[in-house]
Amino acid sequence: MKGANSLFIVISGPSGVGKDTVLAKMKQSRRLLHYVVTATTRPQRSGEKNGLDYHFVSEEQFKQMIDTGQLLEWANVYGNLYGVPKRQIQQALAQGLDVVVKIDVQGAATIKNILPQAVFIFLMPPSLDELERRLKERKTESTEELKLRMETTRREMDSLPLFDYAVVNHQDRLDLTIAQIDAIISAEKCRVKLRIIEL
Repeated sequence: MKGANSLFIVISGPSGVGKDTVLAKMKQSRRLLHYVVTATTRPQRSGEKNGLDYHFVSEEQFKQMIDTGQLLEWANVYGNLYGVPKRQIQQALAQGLDVVVKIDVQGAATIKNILPQAVFIFLMPPSLDELERRLKERKTESTEELKLRMETTRREMDSLPLFDYAVVNHQDRLDLTIAQIDAIISAEKCRVKLRIIEL
């Protein structure tokens, strides 16, 4: 599937960096972007809506999606399966929309191999100490899980060269983060050699 002048934007970064918050703010601004809803087997958290935040599916349903080639990529992250549905992307590109997918660093690396012409944006915390504080405030991980996430984050920071852009997400300056992502999208639209997405 070709998207003429359409961008496929991959937003990634370590757990707790604020990917969900950034995307929620972008959605409020009514930008003409299609946000891919990821499929996952992880339990639904309080306040999350099925089909809006994630497609919450059983492990059996997820494995069927893998077997029938419905996923662009998938991964096991902290014991839960996450996958990016292809059909959503194909339909949005066919409509001439820019597509945004939020994904962990492991998934971004997989997509880089499949669609190197995508735009890869790495959301960074101001510091690892700040990230650890955010994760503790979230209260969704045990002490052991928190330790594992911080070890994973240190490894993920080494993946920075895989990305085209890095944006530091300060918790109290969300508008700046959004403005920088907007600037990246605008710059990509002005490229002499456009990124042609074929899926």
